[in-house]
Amino acid sequence: MKILNIMVIFGGCSSEYGVSLESAYGVIEALNRDRYRPVMVGISKEGDWFYFDGDIEKIRNDTWLNEKDCAPAVLSPNRSEHKLLAMRKEGMEEICIDAAFPVLHGKNGEDGTVQGLIELSSIPLVGCGVLASALCMDKDRAHKLVQAAGVRVPEAAVFRRGEAEEVIGEFAERTGYPLYVKPVKAGSSYGVTKVWKEEELKDAVALAFQYDDQIIVEENIEGFEVGCAVLGKEDLITGEVDEIELSGGFFDFTEKYTLKTSAIHVPARISNQKAEEVKKTAKLIYRTLGCSGFARVDMFLTPEGEIVFNEVNTIPGFTEHSRYPGMMKAAGYSFKEILEKIVDQAL
Repeated sequence: MKILNIMVIFGGCSSEYGVSLESAYGVIEALNRDRYRPVMVGISKEGDWFYFDGDIEKIRNDTWLNEKDCAPAVLSPNRSEHKLLAMRKEGMEEICIDAAFPVLHGKNGEDGTVQGLIELSSIPLVGCGVLASALCMDKDRAHKLVQAAGVRVPEAAVFRRGEAEEVIGEFAERTGYPLYVKPVKAGSSYGVTKVWKEEELKDAVALAFQYDDQIIVEENIEGFEVGCAVLGKEDLITGEVDEIELSGGFFDFTEKYTLKTSAIHVPARISNQKAEEVKKTAKLIYRTLGCSGFARVDMFLTPEGEIVFNEVNTIPGFTEHSRYPGMMKAAGYSFKEILEKIVDQAL
């Protein structure tokens, strides 16, 4: 069997650069070397592309970007080539690519930009395409489409930079506290604040605008968050539903990556009937937003048992201990098996 070259892209010009390094390390380490050869491409914080052929530990500890292990690289846009071009000192090296697996989080990676470059090159893409990636990154447009499909979404309003503070304040008063202020397009809870009272609103708005030119002010949904891992294109596979247990506040960046005061239960502590309803809703959302390959659908479950859409992560965390692999593992799929399935789908 021919060993296939899988281009794993990591890093990125994004606030989630460090998260990408952790995920990419997990993916590269777990790829089946009997079937795949990882071709590692790192994107610096400044947005420069490099072919990396050093020890993968240097990705995890962020020492990968050095002259010894790196060569500037570009992806050929010629649809007939499927090649990465590495500019070494001794000349150009052409590396054939069988599939591209962007393991990038946030802007300039999870939002359809890199997916567009890959699709332009006609290289098989692992994961969601341009449209789904862009839609899922945009919380406002994703909510509108999912609401049109019949799923409840939080009451919310979008504001642009420069809009009068009193307009935002008026919406907050109508919605009631607590509420959330978020960048429209950002991930890993960067720039997100749970606002408990009017005096906190101004600082929360200023923080959110550090990450995007648009912010969304959103009602608080009572209950708890549940997630569902979805895999596939036509015939969809779901993992077991997970549940986030919080001791207070919300599932912010620190809690997501340390679980300092929170816990994740897989499977969720809900009835089998409700878990099946969550899975069915996750599939509906996945299809509504045009997802393919894989994604994690996050929802809220209210005390009355109503499902409310939160967001879709088209490139969720991909360490062996991340939520997506955890949900799939609970459904009987190992980390290696998940990776083989999503890569084979692209091929």
